[in-house]
Amino acid sequence: MTMRKDYTQPEGTVHTLWIDSECLKGNLLGDPSRRRVDVYVPAGHDGKGLPLLVDLVGYTAGGPAHTNWKNYGENVPERLDRLIGTGAMPPVVVAFPDCFTRLGGNQYIDSAATGAWETFLIRETVPLVERSFACGGDGRRGVFGKSSGGYGALVHALRHGGSVWAAAASHSGDVGFEFLYHLGEFASALRHLVDHGMSIETFIRKFEAGPKAKDADWHTMMILAQAATFDPAPEEFYGVRLPVDMQTCELIEERWANWLRWDPLRMAEEEHHQKALRGLKCLYVDCGDIDQYNMVYGSRILHRKLETAGIAHVYEEFHDNHSSVDYRMDVSLPLLAKALS
Repeated sequence: MTMRKDYTQPEGTVHTLWIDSECLKGNLLGDPSRRRVDVYVPAGHDGKGLPLLVDLVGYTAGGPAHTNWKNYGENVPERLDRLIGTGAMPPVVVAFPDCFTRLGGNQYIDSAATGAWETFLIRETVPLVERSFACGGDGRRGVFGKSSGGYGALVHALRHGGSVWAAAASHSGDVGFEFLYHLGEFASALRHLVDHGMSIETFIRKFEAGPKAKDADWHTMMILAQAATFDPAPEEFYGVRLPVDMQTCELIEERWANWLRWDPLRMAEEEHHQKALRGLKCLYVDCGDIDQYNMVYGSRILHRKLETAGIAHVYEEFHDNHSSVDYRMDVSLPLLAKALS
């Protein structure tokens, strides 16, 4: 039994494609280069002529997690059936690429450690989906996501708005790295590594061996995954090094600078990134006002920077934290679909 909210709406079809990726071959983590991409096509359509949206999932998940059965709620295809069926949004094709890594996910940018995920999305995933379903095309592509996926959508907008992507939506995306990482997360990771001899390799090997990961394990793994993404060190185990002194937790400025250049707050100040954002037909950003990762503070600053630069966007806050906020797609997806239709 599914948990569809409205059984009267016609069901779209979820197709599965496979990509034998060239750009992911031989990646440092040894992750598979053969990748699954689920593709939703709405009822009554074969995809031809429809806009394309790409869903970037949050950390710990892969794209197919959003097409799986979901308890006490809709998965994304069921949500799309309802929104499209009731006329709340025009029909669109939506792709759900699997970008999971052995470090628990990635931030959808190219990294010498985690893999060439930005290239994978732009040069392999989008072309395959558009060829297969005759959808999307210039001015008809959007990207959206939550948390790490929201970060990915935002960075793709900053780097490829107006060229690859024509619309983007970030739900609770990683913004304001000082608030998010520096004030506490690095110290938490170091405290957790104490039981592993302060060795990142020992921790990761134990994590992978199982049999059970605790919340603190996942939290530490997330910080290591971000380190491998923003400041890859291929000579280290899995390319991971932290941007802090392992004993005192003091920032190592040159390493921390590598992180900060990927902070959307910094990127949004640069003229070429602002030009990319101006090329979008729709930019949507939201965040919960009690986000437990402090993302709301960076989001507010980003909103202010975009306003100052005169960049059109929609910014919303809602009274909730970072967890289980898929319901916000009811706001963003119609905006993206209407902008691209």
